[in-house]
Amino acid sequence: MYLFENLISSPALWITIVILYTLKKGIHFVPQNRGYVIYTLGKYSKTLSAGLNFIVPFVQSVAADRNLKEQSLEIMSQSAITKDNITLDIDGILFMKVTDAAAATNNITDYKMSVTQLAMTTMRNAIGSMELDECFQNRDLINAQILGSMTEATAPWGVMVTRYEIKDITPPQSIREDMEKQMTAEREKRSVILTAQGVKTAAITQAEGHKQARVLDAEAAKAEQVLAAEASKESQILTAAGKAEAIRLVAIADADALEVVGKAANTEQGQAAVTLTLAQNAIIAHQAIAKESTVVLTDGKTGDNIANTVAQAIAVSSSLKV
Repeated sequence: MYLFENLISSPALWITIVILYTLKKGIHFVPQNRGYVIYTLGKYSKTLSAGLNFIVPFVQSVAADRNLKEQSLEIMSQSAITKDNITLDIDGILFMKVTDAAAATNNITDYKMSVTQLAMTTMRNAIGSMELDECFQNRDLINAQILGSMTEATAPWGVMVTRYEIKDITPPQSIREDMEKQMTAEREKRSVILTAQGVKTAAITQAEGHKQARVLDAEAAKAEQVLAAEASKESQILTAAGKAEAIRLVAIADADALEVVGKAANTEQGQAAVTLTLAQNAIIAHQAIAKESTVVLTDGKTGDNIANTVAQAIAVSSSLKV
């Protein structure tokens, strides 16, 4: 007990405690991606970066500890009126980072709340400049417009907005019903158009097929006619050539026969045979005339006629002999 009282009353102990406390106040280990804003006697003097840093105890102090990493802020759902007077509930998410810890401390009271309020206002302005259909079709344009406006506005605060994304756009129930009806009508319209186009295409294809078939049939018929004409022509040529050859052969045979007959008739036996043949032929001719009718008119000199015919045949034979 006596020792403890001596230690408490010892000036050295108190001096040691004061020195350690002073060192603690003067030495700061700043983490990565953090910024310590230092005030000297209540006035901004510097910003401590990551690593080991020293300040003057009791004269300088850490006024703010700022996170320099990229942060996300959720923008709560709010109402916005479009250019065509349709009320929409819209929300989003914003990504930002502190680029200047001193400006984020000295130029704005609460930079997160200020950025959020600015995002909501800018979003309402962007929605108000567009019609309902444009709001649904141009989300990227809305995001870019909000981002551009906020980048310029937040620069003096030491804050940089890196990205803004709209999460949901919710129209009133009546508008949703109308949109569903419109979408149903559009789908039915596209279905009817596609069906009509399909029928048209099928009809065109069928007509083209029939046309091609008729063309091919006509070409085939024409080719058959050409082939038939060629075949008929070749047949006629061959027939004519055959007839000509037959006539030539008959003529040669007749000539050969006449030559043989002439040689045979040039003899005495041939003359007798010719005379006999002519007489027989004359008799046969008169018999044939008699058979053609039951009545035969003569001049009463039939025998003389036959004799004359035989005499004429003998004369012809004699002339051939000469």
